[in-house]
Parts: sequence; structure tokens; C-alpha cells
Amino acid sequence: MGLLDDLKGKAQGLIQGNEQAIKDGITKAGDFVDTKTGGKYAGHVDKIQDGASKLVDKNGTPGQAPAARQVPPVAPETPVPPVDRTP
Repeated sequence: MGLLDDLKGKAQGLIQGNEQAIKDGITKAGDFVDTKTGGKYAGHVDKIQDGASKLVDKNGTPGQAPAARQVPPVAPETPVPPVDRTP
């Protein structure tokens, strides 16, 4: 998963130091959606804004993923030879 780790690292690098600006953008985007929809989906927009802000908080600081989210290494499987079914 080198590519995903690389992308995650780059995203964290972009987020670091810009947390407040990103959160302000999230708020402005949510307010824009509320304005365009007349507040019809305000509850949904608020949930998305909260989730996005928490994601920024979580990924803005370098470090490992929480223990519950870490994936243990997988041992390579031993290949099983095909079964000879000739009579």
C-alpha cells in the first residue's frame, strides 16, 4: 500500500498548518449549500461539516493511525499444489 501511504502523507502535509483555513472553507461551502437549497438540507450539511472538520483535526497531525485502524501484516500464503484427479 505504498501509493496510499504516500497520498496520505501528502494530504497530511497539505493539511498541517492550514487546519483553520480548511475548516473555514468547509464552513463557507456548507453555508453556500444552505443558501442555495433554502436550508432544506441544513441538518445533513451540518453533519457533513462536522465530519469533515473532525477529519481535518485527525489528519492534520502526523503519527500513526489509532490501534483499532491499523492493519496487521499478512503472511504470504503457501501455495497448495493442484489435486490430481486422474483415475
